Amino acid sequence: MRIGQGFDVHAFGEGDHVMLGGVRVAHSQGVLAHSDGDVVLHALCDALLGALALGDIGKHFPPSDEKWRGADSRSFVRAVAAMLVERGYTLGNADITVICEAPKVGPHAQAMREVIAADLGVDIDAISIKATTTETLGFTGRREGIAALATVLVQRS
Repeated sequence: MRIGQGFDVHAFGEGDHVMLGGVRVAHSQGVLAHSDGDVVLHALCDALLGALALGDIGKHFPPSDEKWRGADSRSFVRAVAAMLVERGYTLGNADITVICEAPKVGPHAQAMREVIAADLGVDIDAISIKATTTETLGFTGRREGIAALATVLVQRS
């Protein structure tokens, strides 16, 4: 078995939604990002890549490469899932925490779990989505951005 962790953060900017776990969530702002800025999926990819000792998301999908501009982060997850399979591993579970004051994550958590489970080819009960605030402290508390933390367990197939 191997364990990986991932973290991602994006500042808020102009827009009317954020992408979280592959789900479009209405919000008074968007995020500043090269791709769609999905902090949940970016943290998840980093956790999976870390468990496989393959570096981070920036190594595989560099923001300096224009082909990733505006990219759907689900394509990153699917590519990393293929790397997992190629190396003889399967996902045991993923535990993901979204850190923000807004938008509210709870109403969208089930949809996020469904999307992530489908993209990774696992049962939904292998995917956990939680949310927390920083009690108005720091950049997330000031509503300047959003972050996510992911921890995964992978095991030999």
